Amino acid sequence: MNLPEELSSLVKGLTFDKEALNRYSHDASIFQLTPQVVVFPQDSSEVGKLVNFVSKNKDSYPSLSLTARSGGTDMSGGAINDSITIDFTKYFNHLRGFEDRLVTTEPGVYYRDFEREALKYNLFLPSYPASKGICALGGMIANNSGGEKTLTHGKTIDYVKQLKAVLSDGYEYSFQPISRNELEAKMGQGDFEGGIYRSVYKLIESNYEAIKAAKPKVSKNSTAYNLWDVWDKEKFDLTKLLVGSQGTLGLITEAKIDLLRTKEFSGLLVIYLEELEKLPELIGAVSPTQPESFEAFDDHTLRLALKLIPKFAGVLGLKGTIDMGVHFLPQLLSFATLGIPKFTLLVEYTGETQSEVDEKLSKLKEQISHFNIKTTVADTKKKSEKYWVIRRESFNLLRENIKNKHTAPFIDDFIVNPGHLLEFFPKLTDILDKHKLLYTIAGHMGDGNFHIIPLMDLRQDEDKAKIPVVAEEVYDLVLRFGGSISAEHNDGLIRGPYLKKMYGETMFAIFKEVKTIFDPKNIFNPHKKTDANLNYSLAHIRDKF
Repeated sequence: MNLPEELSSLVKGLTFDKEALNRYSHDASIFQLTPQVVVFPQDSSEVGKLVNFVSKNKDSYPSLSLTARSGGTDMSGGAINDSITIDFTKYFNHLRGFEDRLVTTEPGVYYRDFEREALKYNLFLPSYPASKGICALGGMIANNSGGEKTLTHGKTIDYVKQLKAVLSDGYEYSFQPISRNELEAKMGQGDFEGGIYRSVYKLIESNYEAIKAAKPKVSKNSTAYNLWDVWDKEKFDLTKLLVGSQGTLGLITEAKIDLLRTKEFSGLLVIYLEELEKLPELIGAVSPTQPESFEAFDDHTLRLALKLIPKFAGVLGLKGTIDMGVHFLPQLLSFATLGIPKFTLLVEYTGETQSEVDEKLSKLKEQISHFNIKTTVADTKKKSEKYWVIRRESFNLLRENIKNKHTAPFIDDFIVNPGHLLEFFPKLTDILDKHKLLYTIAGHMGDGNFHIIPLMDLRQDEDKAKIPVVAEEVYDLVLRFGGSISAEHNDGLIRGPYLKKMYGETMFAIFKEVKTIFDPKNIFNPHKKTDANLNYSLAHIRDKF
């Protein structure tokens, strides 16, 4: 089959240029899958035509499939495909107006553009990830993203109020919370939509207690399918299932999202921690004060950041040695005298006035004074900015500036209860050090959510061979402590193969049934989530960057 020729009669925009296909063959993960064609549908009807084409020809050409892509920043391999990639950023990139705190958006809208417009109304979506400068709304919804504000404000799933999606029958449907009576009406329909509601309802009702018990006992989770929040015996909400489904159940075309009001003032207490033993008690002291954010990065991250000061200065918009000195010299002098701290913790407060922020910072500093640890107050957004740059931009800058090695996110997003960190963390570093990994650690300290980014030479078979071994050991440890293997970044090619390990045979079978209900021919984003296979994933690790 000549795919470009076949598809050219269905959509006006497509490319099969070799250079373009190479760009779309990877995201921010360690994987590479080269599509045969990339399409740019202009509206939902064209999306439907693509779905119908693949569905019609799937039996004759089993490798046919569709993978949605927006910003292409996914770290799990969720946005790549060896068949048809749908880029939503070219045409599905509109905001449809702000109504009070609600906004309707298409999946191809970049978060940076979304944020700029929302701020005009003093609104923001607090679930943005560290990649907020380059990610798009479609990916945030597909992954159920979270970030530095999640500790206080929750994840993307908490803000999505309505979704439109093209399902496997080629039609676009609207999903939002519905009452028991409305559910009965939906289940009474004789069409594909009615069948979806009947099948999902029956699946949940038949396994209600097992599904509720399977919900991970941590503050956030982006693995598998979020069945436990769909039906509470009063309301039925399929948006809870579609958010975080990573494009494996349908193609999202529109979302109505609730936003929060911004607060004008913010400030940080920067805590330099030398002794890991103090961490659990410190988290216990900070968390009740309800900071807006409670973030961290480790000594490896800081050392690499200091080596890349000119690059970080560029992100900050600084010019020349004087500006760099004003921003970075106090920290450099401190580190030269006292050494690099094991962890740098960022505790952020917001308020309606500067005095409100100052009072919160002062109270926390006094409250933790008995720990005898060094702190720095950055009491305005401008003073805080350099710390946030290190936290947010380190992954991208490391990815682009470390010779002969590349960021290898494969254990990048696990979460454990913060109360377990004193016992958990040394066991984790023992695994990483045993396998002689160079790595950085950043994350959301208040949640116990860590992003471990090894730096590896994936051209070397020895380094590639470490990936499944280390992943198995780390995930065994995480699950032993009751955690989740992904808090924010989702499953994709890298964590899908471990879902059965995390949830067990019974729940894994239930998750597979969800996929079958929505996508019986497996046309949407294959090899991800319940369709993932470790050998397939390992066979598609990139060796050229």
